Parts: sequence; structure tokens; C-alpha cells
Amino acid sequence: MLEQVGGVEIQPKHRATCHCGMVVLELDLPDGLVDPKRCNCSICRRKGAVMAYVPLSGLRVTSGAEQLTLYQFNSGVAKHYFCSNCGIYTHHQTRSNPDIYGFNVGCLEGVNPHDLPDLPVSDGINHEADQ
Repeated sequence: MLEQVGGVEIQPKHRATCHCGMVVLELDLPDGLVDPKRCNCSICRRKGAVMAYVPLSGLRVTSGAEQLTLYQFNSGVAKHYFCSNCGIYTHHQTRSNPDIYGFNVGCLEGVNPHDLPDLPVSDGINHEADQ
């Protein structure tokens, strides 16, 4: 059975878009939303997105790659991608595990991240790499 969020089935291959639709992602989500959460690090608390995760091979930019802007800070390991037209954060390659992408659950077609109950918050302020 497919996972449902707010009455919307999370498909094994699910489409995600930025707000203006110029950036389109295809995500492999055979297990639904993996580890959805918020983060309290300096960038995540500002963007306020709910994120879930896929292996690098589980996310493809199918349209609008040229519209993506890369933002890196601090250690330069994490790679945060935003649509240069509408400014929406679509995904990032994580600092903790550079073999995965975090993606903006709010970009998934038909999914409202506010329908996800009891989201944990990752402690990005006290990141293990900073210890």
C-alpha cells in the first residue's frame, strides 16, 4: 500500500516542482517519505521547509537545471539548490551524508507538508561535524 499524506498517495516515482514550475524533479520514493523532519540549523530555520531524503540516484532534475542556483556556506560540503526565478528551495546534498539528497516536501505535487503530524526537528545547531 502506498503512503498517504493528507489524502494524497506518495507515488513510487513522484514529481516535485518549484513555485513557478521552471524546475521539475522526479523522485524515487518506493518507501514513501523517508525521515521527514525540520532542522534548526541557520539556513533551515530560515527557509522553514519540511525535508525528506533520497539517495543521490533517487532524484533527477528533469527540467530547469539551468534555473537552479547553488548556495554553499560554512564548511562548503552541503549544496543547497534554489530556483533562480521564484526562489524556492527544492533540494540539497546533505553535509551529514553527502550520498543523499534532502528535498522540500512542499514541492511534491499534491502534498501539503502541514498534513504531516509530529515532525521531529534535527539538531543542526549542534551538528556532529562541528564537535
